[in-house]
Amino acid sequence: MAESTSVAASGPAFMTRVKAWLGRHWAYVWLLLVVTGPLLLYHFRAALRLYQAVVTVTGFINTLTPKFYVALTGTSSLISGLILIFEWCYFRKYGTSFIEQVSVNHLRPLMGGIDPEASAEGFFPSSGENETSRQTLSECKVWRNPLNLFRGAEYNRYTWVTGKEPLTYYDMNLSAQDHQTFFTCDTDSLRPSDAVMQKAWRERSPQSRVKAAYQALEVSNDCATAYILLAEEEATTISDAEKLFQQALKASETAYKKSQQTQHMSSQHEAQYKRDMNVLVYTKRRLAMCARKLGRIREAVKIMRDLMKEFPLLSMVNIHENLLEALLELQAYADVQAVLAKYDDISLPKSATICYTAALLKARAVSDRFSPETASRRGLSTAEMNAVEAIHRAVEFNPHVPKYLLEMKSLIMPPEHILKRGDSEAVAYAFFHLQHWKRVEGALNLLHCTWEGTFRILPYPLEKGHLFYPYPGCTENADRELLPAFHEVSVYPKKELPFFIHFTAGLCSFTAMLALLTHQFPELMGVFAKAFFVTLLTPFTFLLEKIESIMPSSLWHQLTRM
Repeated sequence: MAESTSVAASGPAFMTRVKAWLGRHWAYVWLLLVVTGPLLLYHFRAALRLYQAVVTVTGFINTLTPKFYVALTGTSSLISGLILIFEWCYFRKYGTSFIEQVSVNHLRPLMGGIDPEASAEGFFPSSGENETSRQTLSECKVWRNPLNLFRGAEYNRYTWVTGKEPLTYYDMNLSAQDHQTFFTCDTDSLRPSDAVMQKAWRERSPQSRVKAAYQALEVSNDCATAYILLAEEEATTISDAEKLFQQALKASETAYKKSQQTQHMSSQHEAQYKRDMNVLVYTKRRLAMCARKLGRIREAVKIMRDLMKEFPLLSMVNIHENLLEALLELQAYADVQAVLAKYDDISLPKSATICYTAALLKARAVSDRFSPETASRRGLSTAEMNAVEAIHRAVEFNPHVPKYLLEMKSLIMPPEHILKRGDSEAVAYAFFHLQHWKRVEGALNLLHCTWEGTFRILPYPLEKGHLFYPYPGCTENADRELLPAFHEVSVYPKKELPFFIHFTAGLCSFTAMLALLTHQFPELMGVFAKAFFVTLLTPFTFLLEKIESIMPSSLWHQLTRM
């Protein structure tokens, strides 16, 4: 048994060693084939009957008609055109060339590329590379959208009107995971209504989730999570959602007070306390958002401020971004600056809302008097320079936002999750803040004149940043998962067309031109084609003639008859 195991294991190990050896010496192997190839052909010339083959091919070419060349070039043009269309569609969807991807993944190891299993030293990165990869992973983390809309009252209404789904399956799956994390705990099985809701959050069908919520309310009419689910998914208006959230608030406050008194009794009681706190915070936040959407902005601001004071350690849920948007709607710019002074800190994570709101406040001080002609003549003042630097900082953090603020790209409904510095975050920010930029006179004009100057500061954004870490290269793939298929994802930095798209485009154009010329001038193109093929076969004919001249005639006739 041990011998058979060792034999089975030696096979892959031997192939790995062979691949590694070929990878190191493939140039010498190629040179050996080039040198020995003609010698082998000469040695086996009789068995291969080269002379007869050359004569036969030459005779066949001379018998071809112009119609054959028209069909040949037309078919070549059609095939290369289909390859071009496929390559273009694949590049638009995935951002890479299909031929290049297959070549890198499958042909490169055979041609001497690095085999991930060949060397442990090459597989494990150094400490510096580890830090870079960790930073990339943190930059590409998906976050809950602080301003996400209501499914029943907003997302579903959009689907009813347009017939398009604004949310992707990946986005909704992330929300389902969030709900199970926020609204369930290990002690739910002890309470029948919470046990029903624990199953409800796992249901994929909205109808099944709503049905389970009603079942939970039949078991206990003070089940806060059941009211939350109905407010999110069944309520068709914001007013209906607010009524359900008010019922959830009463139930969640009662449960929170009870669990607050028993949180230190055991780990299970502490888990229940955290769950009840999450339910209470979520309910109050959504009530504040309902008040904001219904025009009661000061009430919404008060709820958010009270929530931030009562739960100061929950800054990770980014309630301050809701507060900033509401204060901008009130045009309370001094209060906005006070919030920024607290959260726009070097030790805290940034967001498009933080960076672009800071840029908006600085632009507001100079935008009404800003003129590019005047600035080019006299130069920028200190205040204008500060505003431009703030815009450059914001654009460096998320370069996708200006296209939406300047309405160079159409807006869609924001997803429930966003990727910081990605297109999804840009969509979510512009969806709610475009009106605030329009309200400040000249702010969009200043942004239009200065935002592209950021890219001169960042010649290689994927390698080195100016004020932030290098721009992560994983945003495109993540945004394609978060944003619906009908939306054209913004890509930064702009990718150049792969070589194979240029190659297939040139090949398609060249063969199409040959087909057209052959169709218009069949006799002339036929002569050119025959001359071309004969020229290709001339070296072989010349070589065989030389062999015939130096070889006895009897032996030559004997070989050619074999």
